[in-house]
Amino acid sequence: MFTYPFCYTPAPDIVEAAERMIRQIDNTPALRDRFAEGKMLGVLKVRLQDGGVDYLYAFSGLAGGESRVPGFVPPIFDLTDPEGHYRKTEARISALSAQLRERSDPALARERKALSVELQDWLFDHYIVHNARGEACSIREVFARKGLVPPGGTGDCAGPKLLEHAYRSGLEPLAMGEFWYGAPSGTEIRIQGRFYPSCAGKCGPLLGYMLEGLDVDPNPLAATPDPDYRILFEDDTLIVADKPSGMLCVPGKTGEASLQERLAAARPDEQVYACHRLDRDTSGIIVYAKTLEAQADIERQFQRRTTRKSYIARLSGGTEFEGPGRGLISLPIQLDYDDRPRRMVDFATGKPAETEYEILRRDPGGELLVRFVPRTGRTHQLRVHAAHRDGLARPILGDPLYGGNNRPGRLCLHAESLAFTHPRSGELLEFRSDNYDF
Repeated sequence: MFTYPFCYTPAPDIVEAAERMIRQIDNTPALRDRFAEGKMLGVLKVRLQDGGVDYLYAFSGLAGGESRVPGFVPPIFDLTDPEGHYRKTEARISALSAQLRERSDPALARERKALSVELQDWLFDHYIVHNARGEACSIREVFARKGLVPPGGTGDCAGPKLLEHAYRSGLEPLAMGEFWYGAPSGTEIRIQGRFYPSCAGKCGPLLGYMLEGLDVDPNPLAATPDPDYRILFEDDTLIVADKPSGMLCVPGKTGEASLQERLAAARPDEQVYACHRLDRDTSGIIVYAKTLEAQADIERQFQRRTTRKSYIARLSGGTEFEGPGRGLISLPIQLDYDDRPRRMVDFATGKPAETEYEILRRDPGGELLVRFVPRTGRTHQLRVHAAHRDGLARPILGDPLYGGNNRPGRLCLHAESLAFTHPRSGELLEFRSDNYDF
């Protein structure tokens, strides 16, 4: 089955093909210079018309300002022709922008806006893509069918380039992966050689169309989770549970039963309210309330940071970790609006996020067992702080969003302990769970 591009563990031969390309770039000065800025690359395994197998490569956007580089598939639509409509209209827009910087003129502003809209529409009408059934469609129409407008840059990512070239060449796509080469920018959470999912904003609808007609792996996030959860504590006010990995803690869009719904179904005469969140694939201790008053009290404790909590994580291996055995990571976090649900580090607009860490064990293969104690509670905070180059620079194993998808199975992150004050009695409650399998 073909790779589900939004959550996957790369096949071994895809990993080997990526390593070959990395070595080729490293050993070719011209290529190394082109990709020095850091770039997402893609590799596609295809079956040739004679029955043989080959590997195609692509890069996202431009490489050193060029859309065509030997050894990589061409763009779906080439915008770099200086005599083409795109470049000529772009030059007119730039000239208008220069005039507007010198003097304010509403007529010029309207003309520039109209040209920009016209060029964007023209562009996405000329990006024609195919699917495995042999059908063709413009990118604008692909998005319009879902009531959407394509974001800028749609069609320039590695994945769509690879599939389109395969279809136009009569080649059968077999497997795919997208990986990072080079040094990331300060906001990017990327590590050379690691694989990452296709972006949801630009590539979600587009790849959804282009994969039609292929037998694609099922979305692993839509798999039915193991309903085996444990109750650690319960009274007439609270439920403290040990959530398994792969189970939603609150109702989501997939229709699968969340832990909150399971708890409520088992207690038809009581209400169950969520007090905080754990990621779907994070296991461990979570608290629910049976009254709105108790829910509000627990939520206030989390907001005021009077709760105490810790997590256990296993981080990816590699070279020997040379950082200190314990410390504090402080990296502000912001939603990556073009690639939801990923987060990015943004020192300008990100929300402050701090995590204490302690390395509990260093395994021979380079993997680390780490305890995290978050001082703040941002979405994906531990996953980002583990993976970012200014954090521990090692993704959590099993984390496909941030480069830890080199091992199949669960996300190796577990909510190990939690302490808070009972909302009615005022008693300090402390819970611990060592129920993790990594």
